[in-house]
Amino acid sequence: MAYIDEFKDKGNRKKLVKLLEERGIKDKNVLAAIEKVPRHWFLDTAFYNQAYSDQAFKIGAGQTISHPSTVGFQSQLLMIEKGEKVLEIGTGSGYQTAILCELGAKVFSIERQKALFDRTKVALPAMGYNSPRLFYGDGYLGLPGFAPFDKIIVTAGAPFIPPALIEQLKPGGIMVIPVGEGPKQAMISVVKAPDGTTETFQYGDFSFVPLLEQKSK
Repeated sequence: MAYIDEFKDKGNRKKLVKLLEERGIKDKNVLAAIEKVPRHWFLDTAFYNQAYSDQAFKIGAGQTISHPSTVGFQSQLLMIEKGEKVLEIGTGSGYQTAILCELGAKVFSIERQKALFDRTKVALPAMGYNSPRLFYGDGYLGLPGFAPFDKIIVTAGAPFIPPALIEQLKPGGIMVIPVGEGPKQAMISVVKAPDGTTETFQYGDFSFVPLLEQKSK
């Protein structure tokens, strides 16, 4: 596949950024990343003309690419600094992964759906994103062999905050995760204090596909 980014696509991203600013995304680095990443590369060609609308779209395997406003909101809550080590649970299409890369993060990303993992591990390098380390595995378990992480982002609705992810979050770190069962989940920010205790903050309701159940042992 040829990844082409035309002038009209760049113009549509500028319009999208203005829309996201109106919807509360104020972090200039996040907005710059969204303006830079060609979202249409991550979608089926059937959705090309709607790629820069604030909508979610199916990407196969029962999964979706999130609304740009949701991607922006989660990214903003993470408050990423360049060089930070970030664990992403749910690679999906790779769009959020690319945004994290543009923010300067060292990205480790887990995908539970093999079809999506196989597709994205080829697509991201072809788009020029060679730095993220992609893993096929169970997001509930994280990546203990690569922990701790400065930041963790979960891009699917979890019924609870996985204890393994709390353990893998560095003291002083932030995890952003949608929590809840049903059509809506509460966006939660978990801040881990230097002494290892955590504090949670809630930021309204969002809609995500479910974080898949753990693999049977």
